[in-house]
Amino acid sequence: MNTITLYGIPNCDTVKKARAHLTEQNITYVFHDFKKQGVPAALMDIGLAQVGWERLLNRKGTTWRKLDATVQAIVVDAASAKALMMREPSAIKRPVVQWTPTRVTVGFNHAEWTSMMTSL
Repeated sequence: MNTITLYGIPNCDTVKKARAHLTEQNITYVFHDFKKQGVPAALMDIGLAQVGWERLLNRKGTTWRKLDATVQAIVVDAASAKALMMREPSAIKRPVVQWTPTRVTVGFNHAEWTSMMTSL
């Protein structure tokens, strides 16, 4: 069985909900704190390939809204989004869960997670 890694920020409400859900389902996972441990470039590459930069970048969050309009304007593709998210981990939609070495989901979606957990 693969080790599940949940990436996020510990004080994020959605990350808290996701962690509680995994614990309730007796799913063992490792938590990776973006703020303390950084954003792995390889994870970003997998996430960008699977879900796209538009879904991975959290444009509704406080971090995005606080960015200067000129910084926001230069985010136009996967490369520019990745550069921003590597610099500003809070701009990543959370949680990011790596279920297998090649399967990543973004956000907490109960139906999607149930499907992923049954295939573990």
